[in-house]
Amino acid sequence: MKELAAANPSLGAQIKRWLNVPVLYDLDARMRMMDKFKGYKQILTLSMPAVELLGGPQETPALARLANDEMAKIVQQHPDYFPAFVAALPMNNVPAALEEMDRAITQLGAKGIQIFTNVLGRPLDEPEFYPIFERMANRYDLPIWVHPTRPHKFSDYASEKSSKYEIWWLFGWPYETSAFMARLVFSGMLEKLPNLKVITHHLGAMAPFFDARISLGMDQIGTRASDEDYTHLLKSLSKRPIDYFKMFYGDTAVNGSAPAIRCGLDFFGANNVLFGTDCPFDPEGGPMFIRESIKAITSLKLKEGDQRKIYFGNALKMLKLVVPEATAPVKKAAKKKVAAKKVVTTKRAPKKAVGQGRKSAKRS
Repeated sequence: MKELAAANPSLGAQIKRWLNVPVLYDLDARMRMMDKFKGYKQILTLSMPAVELLGGPQETPALARLANDEMAKIVQQHPDYFPAFVAALPMNNVPAALEEMDRAITQLGAKGIQIFTNVLGRPLDEPEFYPIFERMANRYDLPIWVHPTRPHKFSDYASEKSSKYEIWWLFGWPYETSAFMARLVFSGMLEKLPNLKVITHHLGAMAPFFDARISLGMDQIGTRASDEDYTHLLKSLSKRPIDYFKMFYGDTAVNGSAPAIRCGLDFFGANNVLFGTDCPFDPEGGPMFIRESIKAITSLKLKEGDQRKIYFGNALKMLKLVVPEATAPVKKAAKKKVAAKKVVTTKRAPKKAVGQGRKSAKRS
């Protein structure tokens, strides 16, 4: 990581922070932290920055292969902690990304891919990227994890050169995710690929809170634009725009906010929400967001069936994993074991266990 920081000055501050979070790179420390939460397991994904920010299109394929090989090795060596991993792709080289997708899924056992909300500033609804989505939906039927990316150079106002007060992170990242979702909706991506499964970070970002704004406002798309003709857009969609937004999935990584999780559940429904925490980027270096996320979900007093879906049921189904039993905390004081429902596997699915649903474990 120190070499990456030296070679990428613009990413130096970000990578420097990573060095101060031991569970990002110390596997023993990671597992000791996880042991504090009975039944807790993580689905491994690569931490930021995106692979395409670390090199040119001829360099990033090798970086993605290295990352995926190492994550696959961790899963193989520690399946009780990490039942699966999600592949990193060199998105600045689409042919290589497709090749690595195939290799990671068919040879290494990856259970999905991770992409970011833009590729070096380019939107994901550009035709060049369509094969990525099409293959994940139609060939593999596995989920795509989406993480926001927006650096400080995106200024808050047109008159300024960069963002201040880390607003690029605070509000910029949720905007990035929301804009990504809107681009997929209005480009017709979800119309063309109804089986596409996209897991948005931070529980769908702005979409759940702005449910009514999307619903009523986008039914009138084109009435506020003077330089674009959108009259054809609604006619090209078989459903209302809001219905496509609700086809996305979201994780519970909202820093332990019970009202935010309630809002997300009301929008997506329990079938489309998966457990996630943003571990280890909390003041304690890992356990706080896990603990507070469990506490928040418990405080909502959900039906046991909905808790099971959020903690592990949805993840087992989407990732095509089988587990004889899984643990879902029902009360803060006592964690109760419940039997996980059986999930039919395909030939590609290894028989490995999943615990409290999906957590995108960060590793760099």
